[in-house]
This record gives sequence, structure tokens and C-alpha cells, in this order.
Amino acid sequence: MRGILRTLVAITVLAALLAVGPVACVRQAEPEPPAPEPVPAPEPEPEPEPAEDVSLRVYFVRGERLGVAVREVPATVAVAAASIEELLGGPTGEEAEAGLASEVPEGTELLGVDVADGVATVDLSADFASGGGSLSMQLRVAQIVFTLTQFDTVERVAFMLDGEPVDAIGGEGIMVDPPVGRLDFADATAPLILVESPGPWQEVASPLRVTGMSNTFEATLLYNVVDPAGLIVAEGFATATAGSGTWGTFDFTVNYEIEREGVGALIVFEESAKDGSRVNLVEIPLRMVE
Repeated sequence: MRGILRTLVAITVLAALLAVGPVACVRQAEPEPPAPEPVPAPEPEPEPEPAEDVSLRVYFVRGERLGVAVREVPATVAVAAASIEELLGGPTGEEAEAGLASEVPEGTELLGVDVADGVATVDLSADFASGGGSLSMQLRVAQIVFTLTQFDTVERVAFMLDGEPVDAIGGEGIMVDPPVGRLDFADATAPLILVESPGPWQEVASPLRVTGMSNTFEATLLYNVVDPAGLIVAEGFATATAGSGTWGTFDFTVNYEIEREGVGALIVFEESAKDGSRVNLVEIPLRMVE
């Protein structure tokens, strides 16, 4: 009986296995990861454009009064220091031909310049105070003061020599404390018409912008623009912000035409109230281009 039962169990198990069928134990292959996308090569950084030069005015001496040169220097944020360095280097040969000189002694070095609260504190070597009489001292101090006060951030100038604050410059005792400004020296050192732009030998084209300061009768000044052929191609008058004993500023623009490029001139003057002659005349040679 037990044998028959074992046989039935075995037959039942075998039938169940045959109904299920063979079990495949095959491992499916994993899909290959996608190929990485190519990374584009970084584009080369563009070459930095060269910084444009900046124009600075440098105040020299013409005769016994101030005169202005315009210099192009590499772009810098330290424009105050750059302008003084240009001044200490003296006029170029062409600027000297235009009558510009300097009362700042050769060998004077800039030791530092700092601008704060409208005051530029300039530190110069002691050579700055050497030699010269009263007029020379006034002019050299005025050269520094006018050069630094061309900037909107500077109204007055304080002086140091070899790192020490000073109250006066030279044996003549040109007072510089409290800090000094343009009007402290204008009467003694500035011409009655001071053209600050354009400068001698500057390259210009029409329209020509003319700026400066003056102290003329009824604040009036006249001008001629002379072309390379020696012909007057523009003339007229302008009015400063003040005059007749008070210093003012002027800023006007002149349109003109030239037939060829070359050396011309800007002439600014006033007419004598006595006889109508030209007085306080200043002539600026210019390189005129189309």
C-alpha cells in the first residue's frame, strides 16, 4: 500500500514539473550606457582691446605767465600723479618752440599725491623749493596748483616736501597753508586769456572746442581760426562767465572748413577799448585734419 502511495506522489510531482516547463536561468545582458556627448572646446578669450589714452593738461610758463600743453598718456586711474609726472618732465621740443618753459627745478621728484575731500596733497622732493626769486616761486607753485585743479575732484592743493607738510615754499615764503587754489595765483601768474584746450600742436578737426579762463573787459574775447594756407576760415567772439576784474571761464565751439591738412592756428584776443587794437593775444599752433 505504501509503495503505491509513493508511486502516486512521484507521478504527481513529475506531472507538476512537466506542466511548469523548464526554468531558464539565463541572465540578461545590461544595456550599455550611452556614449558621453562631446564637450565643446572652450572658445579662446578675445584679445583685450588696448586701453585708450587719456588727455591731460600740463601747465607750463609762457613768458612770465602760465601756458598750457595737452598730453596724451596711457589710460590710468592715477591721473593726478600722471599729470604731475608729465609736468616734472618739462616741455617737449615742439612745446618749447611754441614758447612754453617751466619754473619747476630740474631734478624735482614726485614722492606721492593723495586726493581727499577736494584737496590734493602733493609730496615733492626738496629740489622743488631750490633757487629762483619771488616770481619763479609763484609760477612753479601755480604750475602745480593749476595742473592738479584741472580735475573735478580737486579744488585746492596742499604741499609736502620730502614727506613733511610745509606752510610756505622757498625763501620768498609763498604761502601754501591752508591749501591753495587757482584764484590764489590767477592775478599774479595767469594771462588775462588762458586757453586750456586745444594745446599747442594738438591734432584737431572741425568742430573745434575751445576752453579756458579769462578776465577781459565785459567778459568778451574774440577769435580767429587760421588754416594751413594762412587764411582766416572762422572768426567770431565768445563770452566768458565773468570779466571786468573777475575771473571767469569760457567754452565755445567753432565750425570751419579747410582745403588741405597742415599746420594752422587758433588766435584768441580781446580788442583794446582805447584804440581797438588786439591785446592779450594768444596764438596756439595746431595740426589741422579733415
